[in-house]
Amino acid sequence: MTNKPDRSGPCILAGFALAAMLACTTPSASAHEANKRVADANALATTDTVSRPAPSTRRPVARAEKGPYYVDFRARTAASWGHAFVWYGKTSERAVEVAGLTPAGDTWAYVLGHLTWVPAETGASYGDLDPEYLTANYRVYLNEADAKRVFAYINKLQASSPVWNAETTNCTGFIGDIAEYMGLKVPYRWQRPENFVNSLKEMNGGRQMVRLSTE
Repeated sequence: MTNKPDRSGPCILAGFALAAMLACTTPSASAHEANKRVADANALATTDTVSRPAPSTRRPVARAEKGPYYVDFRARTAASWGHAFVWYGKTSERAVEVAGLTPAGDTWAYVLGHLTWVPAETGASYGDLDPEYLTANYRVYLNEADAKRVFAYINKLQASSPVWNAETTNCTGFIGDIAEYMGLKVPYRWQRPENFVNSLKEMNGGRQMVRLSTE
């Protein structure tokens, strides 16, 4: 991820040098693993417990409505700017689907992707299922009918995203398209993944249930 492009020569050279040393996103796992992965129980627990308040003696209130399906907008650390992606699936199952936009290949593909478009991968990448790398997340729930539409859109977006570029077609733009399709307010996309996910949650008031308008 980078901010709005500064096209001056020194900044391009500095960005190129930084990219050469640090990879924004680590090698994709999709080449040797299926996109559908079984997340560690601790990773799933992280989402529901990170913001859970301490036990209280107050009378319990009704829990927020939650649907049987979810989309979880997530950000994790990487060598430089980090990475944004989504988990999605059924709340009653530990198996999760992972979708995100990353350059295909090694560090050189990432470096080149700051200058032009490079081939992309849209499945799970290294670290997407590790809770220790998580920096931000925003989970929203869906009913079954809406989940079918959203999941189909995610699959379509994956199939229609063949390239990656740090400035124009990157990971925050990818998950931003998903959020926009779901009817969520979407923040400025060219920012750090962690900031993007936190802003997404804040702009939508932390709402947990999303309902798509009927067609």
